[in-house]
Amino acid sequence: MLLALPLFGAAIAPPPVSEADEATTAETAIANPGRFDPLVDALFEDEGVGETRAVLVVENGRLVAERYAPGYTADMRYISWSMAKSITGILIGFLVEDGRLDLDAPAPIPEWQGEGDPRAAITLRHLLQMRSGLEHTEVNDPIWDSDTNRMLFTSGTDDMAGYAIGQPLEATPGEMYEYSSATTVILSRIIADTLTDSDDPGERAAAYRRFAQARLLGPARTPSVYFEFDAQGTQIGGSLIHATARDWARLGEVMRTGNAVDGTPIISPEWREFMLTPAPNNPEYGGQVWLNRAGGAYDRPTLFPGSGPETVFSFVGHLGQYVVVSPDQRLTVVRLGNTPDADRRAVVDRLGRFFAAG
Repeated sequence: MLLALPLFGAAIAPPPVSEADEATTAETAIANPGRFDPLVDALFEDEGVGETRAVLVVENGRLVAERYAPGYTADMRYISWSMAKSITGILIGFLVEDGRLDLDAPAPIPEWQGEGDPRAAITLRHLLQMRSGLEHTEVNDPIWDSDTNRMLFTSGTDDMAGYAIGQPLEATPGEMYEYSSATTVILSRIIADTLTDSDDPGERAAAYRRFAQARLLGPARTPSVYFEFDAQGTQIGGSLIHATARDWARLGEVMRTGNAVDGTPIISPEWREFMLTPAPNNPEYGGQVWLNRAGGAYDRPTLFPGSGPETVFSFVGHLGQYVVVSPDQRLTVVRLGNTPDADRRAVVDRLGRFFAAG
């Protein structure tokens, strides 16, 4: 474990706080950083949590706890799986803020604009909130017969966005929530289409990387972040981003504050509010971000409503990848590992303890 170290280095400029808050911050983040150690250890040592590879705790912008399993280090990149969706959502926001995309205009997908095509009614807002109505099946039985696996690993791999875009509607756009990695790959193609007119996969990928570096990764000081692209130059924005655990924590902190390392705003308050506002069809989902709300679309909640504030949100990925953030408590917890989805409840319950204790 660590004493309270500045996660971003000496240049970090946290949001303004009152003198009382400063006194509380000094007491909790420096005098007693070890209070999180038992909670960190539980994520590695308790039965039923699967394989935990890395846990970091950041409080008030300072790294107060960090542990890695044997064979894993602070220098290694860890796969995002679906945590990538939240990064894609942030990048879409920059283009909306720039006036290059419109949340409530028809999504700029030429394949949907033919005469009489009902998919023309799909908006960017629908895609971001998983309400497109497209016939996308995230998980199926047998597992290979799902859009996610077809897109990522079999028939759709050469043009993942093309595969996702080509599916018909199964519901009127906006009327039904359905979580879908294929939907976020469509968002990634929209980003590339907005940034360049080129059809060259290399140029499309390069334009995407330049944009992400200039607007997010550079200001956040996350040099380890590595994007994967398909053969068409579309970033696989629903599932395939790699970064060190510390850089995942930094990205969570950027989403918490909206600010760059030097205090300069990165994400506008309006876009943060959109991403963190419950979607009409699922109160535990916002705009490519999971929310700590009850009444979600599934039998059991994705996070831990009732443990910690409703303002807690999370990037969430397959096999137990989490960047969980509490703006009210100025707390970010990263857990990375390999836990089968059927066993993830034990991990979620233990993550909830950080925020109940805070």
